[in-house]
Amino acid sequence: MNLPGLSMLRALWAYRSFVWSSVMREFHGKYRESLFGAFWSVANPLTMIVIYTVVFGQLMRNTLPGHEQTPFAFSIYLCAGVVTWSLFAEMLSRLNHVFLEHGNLIKKSNFPRICLPAIVTVSALINFGIVFALYLAFLALIGHWPGVALLAVLPLLALQVLFALGLGVFLGTLNVFFRDVGQLTGVVLQFWFWLTPIVYTLPALPEKVRSLIVWNPMYALMAAYQQIFLDKAFPAFSSLLPLAVLTLFFLMLGAVFFMARVGELVDEL
Repeated sequence: MNLPGLSMLRALWAYRSFVWSSVMREFHGKYRESLFGAFWSVANPLTMIVIYTVVFGQLMRNTLPGHEQTPFAFSIYLCAGVVTWSLFAEMLSRLNHVFLEHGNLIKKSNFPRICLPAIVTVSALINFGIVFALYLAFLALIGHWPGVALLAVLPLLALQVLFALGLGVFLGTLNVFFRDVGQLTGVVLQFWFWLTPIVYTLPALPEKVRSLIVWNPMYALMAAYQQIFLDKAFPAFSSLLPLAVLTLFFLMLGAVFFMARVGELVDEL
């Protein structure tokens, strides 16, 4: 049986060197003309963590019930959501435009088009790895290491990346044929961020709003991350079942739609 996903995986394996060299070229190209080079890849997320810790940590300290005595509690909560959401937002934003941005490459070169989403995914994971390492260093510095619960981050990350990949490939392919999709996705992403309890807590909302927020598929994922890093506990994986079903749906939808339209990409670019 020749499933679309399997044929794409075979193509990615065959062109793995092309994917990796493209990721490295993109990473080096970002800082080629910069005086301090890769230092900025550390400085920017470090600044973000410091600002969230100093400003929001003090202002919102008493808004986390049960954690009033935990130093930097809100900073830990906030960064757990912001750091992981940033990976989701970067992947979805870039996947949305990936075929349009590489239009010239698609027209001039013959390679499996699915390599482009793979390059975006690996590149976003490298950026995330830098920020996440700084966040872990911050937790170690303040004496709030999550311990063995940190292992639960791996399945959560896998679920998040697959969800962003399936949704992103579908929207990115659709954006080639309907350019409004790219603009609309940027707007929806902003609303989606503020409708997810990241810079505020769920108990801080009115009861009626809370009952709506829980339908947000990213809510359970962000809550799971926050539980790992703030409570040092394994999350309830059963709460992620709706997101897992949604991920499977978008992976299949993205693969089928991409395979059906990939031959028309050159004509539309």
